[in-house]
Amino acid sequence: MTLKRLALMLALLVSCQALPSLSAQSAAQAPVAGPGEHRKTSEPYTGDLSIFDSPGRDKRLQIDRVMDILGITQGKTVADIGAGSGWFTVRAARRVGDAGVVYAVDINPESVRYVDARAATEKLHNVKTILGKADDPLLPAGTVDAALLLKTYHEVAEPVALLRNLRGALRPGARVGIIDRNGNGEDHGVGRDVVLREATQAGYRLLVQYDFVKGDKMDYFLVLVSESGP
Repeated sequence: MTLKRLALMLALLVSCQALPSLSAQSAAQAPVAGPGEHRKTSEPYTGDLSIFDSPGRDKRLQIDRVMDILGITQGKTVADIGAGSGWFTVRAARRVGDAGVVYAVDINPESVRYVDARAATEKLHNVKTILGKADDPLLPAGTVDAALLLKTYHEVAEPVALLRNLRGALRPGARVGIIDRNGNGEDHGVGRDVVLREATQAGYRLLVQYDFVKGDKMDYFLVLVSESGP
């Protein structure tokens, strides 16, 4: 009887020692989400749109320099993706003149109405608004010379799909600018490394990057071009 009990105790001890390795094996086999898959994003802003027109914003963002870098000149077609109040839209519209076009894209119907009213008040007849989708700006194919996502990218729920669909609207040599701040996705910012990884997945390459858009270096300005372009 004593030998049987000893054998039983040894068997139980061996079983207990095997359990941790089995658990580790199960954990190793558990599926892991790939990079960039449904990362955290910030809730799109739906409040008072006039806050985007804060005094001194032109100087802080050096928006004229931004437009120079993106090649926004007379007669060009520009996409303001995540237009919000139309702060950038109206500045780009004045820059491209009557021979150019600015598409103001937003997924918020209130924003689209706001920009329509603003363009009418400021007598900017070259502004066209588009109610886009989270994964598609719904821009006309092959029309855009430059696009800018200004403090918007961290709110984009389907960033890779959006950038892929944007490619079809770009003319050869078109530049896509992304201005945002470093963050974790849900704090109204997203890391530049995340943006670059997603842009690569969508078929873009980094042309150049800058940090002049804010003195504390938290903001960054990335300029992308389509891999299929020059």
